[in-house]
Amino acid sequence: MSPYRLPDSLLEQLLLEDTPYGDATSFALGLSQHQGVMHCTARYDMVLCGSEEAQRMAELRGLQIVLPAQPSGSVLSAGSPILSVQGAADALHAVWKPAQTLMEYLSGIASATAALVAAARQGDPHASVACTRKSFPGAKAAAIKAILAGGATPHRLGLSETLLLFAEHRTFLAEHSPAEVVSRLQQGWGERKVVVEVSSVAEALVWIDAGAEVIQLEKCTPAQLAEVVAVARQRSPRPLIAAAGGVTQANAAAYAQAGADILVSSAPYSAAPKDVAVSIRALTAG
Repeated sequence: MSPYRLPDSLLEQLLLEDTPYGDATSFALGLSQHQGVMHCTARYDMVLCGSEEAQRMAELRGLQIVLPAQPSGSVLSAGSPILSVQGAADALHAVWKPAQTLMEYLSGIASATAALVAAARQGDPHASVACTRKSFPGAKAAAIKAILAGGATPHRLGLSETLLLFAEHRTFLAEHSPAEVVSRLQQGWGERKVVVEVSSVAEALVWIDAGAEVIQLEKCTPAQLAEVVAVARQRSPRPLIAAAGGVTQANAAAYAQAGADILVSSAPYSAAPKDVAVSIRALTAG
């Protein structure tokens, strides 16, 4: 199920990057006078993402939809059809690579996200995975769509909508106690949870006592996280415990089993693309 579609302005930008002055080869060959059909299929198993954008690119270039796009989030096996379009041959060539490449990169992220979520839920069926804002600069809207398609949520979309207290903030607040800092954040932004990132069990206990609503353990082991979880479960209201820093498919189950409420990861953003096979053939008149 697709969470949203990227705007036409962005899709036009992607198309124009590849054909700023048209397609020299198609123009020289007069391919605008020919009709063809383009089929996109999954070359390997994948969680699909970006298919709605691929279809919209085709529509923006005047192509007709023969087989509507499978929705983002679909779990496809190798050889599964994704999308088919037809129309002028030069338009097919203009859409081919931007659409294919976008689907490949986003499907790579979505597939890696789904694998990470599955691994976490081997440790705890209720585990939640959140992906950080460390996507490639300028690609946030696409990357967030991909992690949503893979079953994760955004950890934070930016600095404007979350309260996440780092050591790099606390260095300027040495004269204030942890409880004072938490209180200041709660008074300033009362509807939002106060999240505090810590790097040790001792730090975590200090900020639990100070009233932090979420403790984010950075690069701690599952055993260390379990110590913090044991303390947190004795408190009311109980703070949520997040594992962050180095969370991957290989260790997600261990963190979830240790009691993490949330697993925070950037790993899916560096996933390899998932190949989308594209075939183009001429349509004969009549």
